Amino acid sequence: MQFTVAIDGPAAAGKGTIARAVADEFGFAHLDTGLLYRAVGARAMMRGRGVIVPAIATEVAKELSEADLRHEGLRTARIAQAASKVAALPEVRAALLAFQKDFARREGGAVLDGRDIGSVICPEAEVKIFVTASDEVRAKRRFEELRAKNPDTRLESVAIDLRQRDIRDASRDVAPMVAAEDALLLDTSELSIDAAVAEAVALIKQRFGKA
Repeated sequence: MQFTVAIDGPAAAGKGTIARAVADEFGFAHLDTGLLYRAVGARAMMRGRGVIVPAIATEVAKELSEADLRHEGLRTARIAQAASKVAALPEVRAALLAFQKDFARREGGAVLDGRDIGSVICPEAEVKIFVTASDEVRAKRRFEELRAKNPDTRLESVAIDLRQRDIRDASRDVAPMVAAEDALLLDTSELSIDAAVAEAVALIKQRFGKA
């Protein structure tokens, strides 16, 4: 049985948490595609001595394995910025395309979350959800997440980083962040995570029963 759930949206909107919960609910495999770009960004910066060199990033993307996604330190703000930069490189996106498509159509069902899953990676997905939230709510969520690791984190800096990343992700020439035409819009600004997950699960159950 093949059944694909594509969950897209900007950073800190809640898509990753929702995607993991949905995968657990249905017993589907889960892929946080953002980790692909974080892993590429981290290794590219290391090889480029702190600078993202397109040729190096492309080489890293071609070599990437699932083991690279389990490395510690991929969730930092610095790596998030590097991920956004390498994600804007067409050669990097092309190198990772097959990896994501193969994962999406694996037997047993799959949930993928990212920024272009429903629009580019899996336009044939049985369910597409675009998760969003207000800028203020997203900044506060990411601030609380990062402050737990670094007490010196400032809300203003987090808000600026998110804004810059949104602009980069939405304006890149290749596979910009955009809601697919047939995606369900799920605004989590005023929803608890349990309520947001419940909405996503209800939609998927409706589609899953027809598949």
